[in-house]
Amino acid sequence: MSGPTRAARAVDRAIAWYQARLSPHKGYSCAHRLAHGGDSCSGAVRRTVAERGVSRSVLPVALRFAACYQAVALLTPQQRVQGVCCCGPIPIPFGFGRP
Repeated sequence: MSGPTRAARAVDRAIAWYQARLSPHKGYSCAHRLAHGGDSCSGAVRRTVAERGVSRSVLPVALRFAACYQAVALLTPQQRVQGVCCCGPIPIPFGFGRP
């Protein structure tokens, strides 16, 4: 079996950069991780791409982001998140439950 593809390595490097350079400074945490424990979405996406490759990760990643969106309803007002989703090609501002 061969190693990761060039695309999978590029995605891994991009997520690693995001985790090291942006995530610590963004001011909020992954709602899925807060509600359920385990990996943040960036960590889960990184693992999924490493295990499945880029093309076979599209659906699981979309499902994870949908689950993260739904996890917001489980959080208390003090845990709610606000920020910008920058995992895709277009930054999308969001805010859930902030007074």
